[in-house]
Amino acid sequence: MSVIQTIRDRGTWIIFVIIAVALIAFILQDGAGRGGSAFSNSSVIAKVNGKSIERGYFEERLKSQEAMYAGQGATRDQLIGTVYNMEVDNIVLNQEFEKLGLTISAKELNDILFGENSPLRQEFTDPNTGVFKVDDAKRAFAQIKKSKNAEQIKMINSGYIEPTIQNGLRNKYQNLLIQSVYVPKWIIEKQQADNNAIASASYVYYPYVAIPDSAVKVSDADINNYVKKHSKEYKNEEETRSISYVSFSAAPTSADSAATLAQINELRAGFAATTDAAAYLGKVGSELAFYNSYFGGAKIQVVNKDSILRLPVGGIYGPYIDGTNYVIAKMVGIKQWPDSATVRHILIATSNPQNGQQIRDDSTGKKLADSIQLAIKNGADFNSLVTKYSDDGGSKDKGGVYDYFPQGQMVIPFNDFVFDNTVGTKGVVKTDFGYHYIEILGQKNRAPAYKIAYLAKPILSSNETVNEANTAASNFVANAKNIKSFNENAGKLGLPILPASEIRQNDFTVGTMANTRSLVRWIYENEEGAVSDPTEVGDQIIVATITGVNKAGTLGANEARPLVEGLIRNEKKAKSIIDTKMKGNSLDEIAKSAGTSVLRADSLAFSSGFINGVGNEPKIVGAAFNKTNLNKTSSLIAGNSGVFALKVENISAKASEALPETLKQTLIQNRKMATYRSVEALRKAAIVKDYRFSFY
Repeated sequence: MSVIQTIRDRGTWIIFVIIAVALIAFILQDGAGRGGSAFSNSSVIAKVNGKSIERGYFEERLKSQEAMYAGQGATRDQLIGTVYNMEVDNIVLNQEFEKLGLTISAKELNDILFGENSPLRQEFTDPNTGVFKVDDAKRAFAQIKKSKNAEQIKMINSGYIEPTIQNGLRNKYQNLLIQSVYVPKWIIEKQQADNNAIASASYVYYPYVAIPDSAVKVSDADINNYVKKHSKEYKNEEETRSISYVSFSAAPTSADSAATLAQINELRAGFAATTDAAAYLGKVGSELAFYNSYFGGAKIQVVNKDSILRLPVGGIYGPYIDGTNYVIAKMVGIKQWPDSATVRHILIATSNPQNGQQIRDDSTGKKLADSIQLAIKNGADFNSLVTKYSDDGGSKDKGGVYDYFPQGQMVIPFNDFVFDNTVGTKGVVKTDFGYHYIEILGQKNRAPAYKIAYLAKPILSSNETVNEANTAASNFVANAKNIKSFNENAGKLGLPILPASEIRQNDFTVGTMANTRSLVRWIYENEEGAVSDPTEVGDQIIVATITGVNKAGTLGANEARPLVEGLIRNEKKAKSIIDTKMKGNSLDEIAKSAGTSVLRADSLAFSSGFINGVGNEPKIVGAAFNKTNLNKTSSLIAGNSGVFALKVENISAKASEALPETLKQTLIQNRKMATYRSVEALRKAAIVKDYRFSFY
């Protein structure tokens, strides 16, 4: 949810807090904005170039992100990594900002608040003209000194103001990098020459696929030697571990499903007979919450929708399966409702439903709403009363109007008044927010709307099912004390052994298995070869064994094999081909020896590295532009897909396709794009000590 939407939900007065905090954040730019904390006695989550991220501060940032993404399904576990990465990036960047002397001045902050790109535009824009009301924003600014809500200040500061200042500094830093890009004349000339260079050559090609992979063995020693020679390419930045595991199903059985069906059938008669669906469902429980109002048929998206909508009032349908539930649907009511409506209203707030804070007592709110209703009835100006009394920041600047909103968007009492009455109806309605004086201005598209109650019972595994899976898993563990016996036992039982690799210390998932933080902790608290106790993961009971520990640094053979085995195999095939298949001093002799023919490649482009009919072969194309190979047979060359010998027949240049200035701009743009990886480079160069494992 955007901050502006949050502001709308909580009222315009929060705007005052935002502006106040903006100045506070600017004046008091302390450790909070730069990765520090007021929680000096907290444990350290991480250190970045000597700068600590303390747990108390980290938890505050985490809570802020949880609140921000609460409506998007993001879990705390997912956000821990997000917040950690944000804080590390902020520290390495802020250290660069300080080195460069980058700041956001008072004037710049003022420009952000009251300028063309003000974050306050939505709240202070005239709905009729679209003009940003700068003077109104400044008047609001003058009033903020009266606000002393510390909780709101902290929330807006950490969730909004600090990121705005941080983004401003990042933009300055990025612009510095972009403006530093320079391409000298000689690079342009070299690039132009490379782009225009073409060559023609004859060649002999013996592909690696002609030798079966099974004929070439790649040992662990081969892999270790290769990785040692290419150590910079095959390194672990942090330790990873791998496991193998077997799984025992604890998912509901057919007997469990039948038991749930019997349970819901026992409730069927009572559900059909009740005249108070909400009370009945509250008593017996339901997995699907009861929405005690109406929806048009187009908005209802459920299994067996057509059958349910044909029910008479009081009729029931089911049981039927919907996802992991058995469900019985009951038609509670049918009405003719519009699908959208326009209203204007005045809210007299009594409480904030998000935090329960009382704004005014209920009786005072009711008396004020009734007085407003009477005043309007006697001819008082609605717009004046909205401006003076309404606590709804989302509509106050629009004359209290909400224009053609759909069914279900408002809280139920508000929604039902608007859709259950006719245009022109006026009245006072109580909701969780307080008392609303409402006038219905317009309605569209009347059609049947339905109130439906759903009695839903989940199909769950019985204790017997779970115990059976646990017993099988425990018996397996009793006979699997190390990797060897683990594999032997799985083979005897016919259990598939599943792998999971590249597990990091701070991961919250293993492979495709979600919510496995406890398993990750076990993996890092034990040694290679250890076998776990039975662990519940979803509807499975798994037993795992640690098969590999890949320390930070050069990759071990097991971890590197998937990455380099094919490359090493091709190297061995190339040596075999050179030693036994391709002999001779001319292309014709080499072709005869290899049992193949001489091929031709015209218009090879130096800039592409591609040979038609073969594929990407930059080493071979490069050899075609080596003048020592002109009109003579080259030595044998191991390429990407096979071994080659070639004779260069012509090296020339085609007409230039790009003007020097165009080429220059292209090179500049490419280098500018590279500057966007600056944070990644700073982070890679930083000394980061991660202690999250001790806390999460």
